[in-house]
Amino acid sequence: MSKKVAVILAGCGVYDGSEIHEAVVTLLSLDRAGAQVQCLAPNVAQMHVINHATGEVAEGESRNVLVEAARIARGHVADIANAKAEDYDAVIVPGGFGAAKNLSDFAVKGPELTVNPDVLAFTRAMQEQGKVIGLMCIAPVISAAIFGNGVSCTIGNDPDTAAAVSQTGAEHMNCAVDEIVVDDARKLVTTPAYMLAGSIAEAASGIEKLVDKVLSLA
Repeated sequence: MSKKVAVILAGCGVYDGSEIHEAVVTLLSLDRAGAQVQCLAPNVAQMHVINHATGEVAEGESRNVLVEAARIARGHVADIANAKAEDYDAVIVPGGFGAAKNLSDFAVKGPELTVNPDVLAFTRAMQEQGKVIGLMCIAPVISAAIFGNGVSCTIGNDPDTAAAVSQTGAEHMNCAVDEIVVDDARKLVTTPAYMLAGSIAEAASGIEKLVDKVLSLA
């Protein structure tokens, strides 16, 4: 029987939402593996909107995370507030600044971050039911919020970000772009993706391993 996997999106675009390459490689890898996929997103306003051509904040513009995530999901996205952990075998969260701006406020508060309540409720329910969780790029900053102190994860090897992750209570492990870190006891799989990758192929090398491991543990 194929595994059913939730993919949590944070909008659409590396600077203010989900990293599109990471999201698409994740969805492609899951589809090739025969998994059933449901994209989820919180129905909230983005922290802000970034003009991806200039890198500047688009003053006065507002976008909804769920509506923007629908661009990546080709419309097939559901409000995470209505999602039930018992319906899924695993959940994967691609990176992009949206994970640190919309799914959490790590971009503003650093190690004192809080996680969107609907995202936290769903991922904690998955953890409590022994389901598998995959986090990539900057998304592993929410690991300790889900699992508690001592959980092993990676964002790659950036010293400042790794230090911030450690301050949340997680145990940060340095990791190459094409590798994964697995906390077997907690069923958490993480990979650096574009925290280190210089190309979509490099990002895919770790993401594909993460997807394979998540499915094998599910």
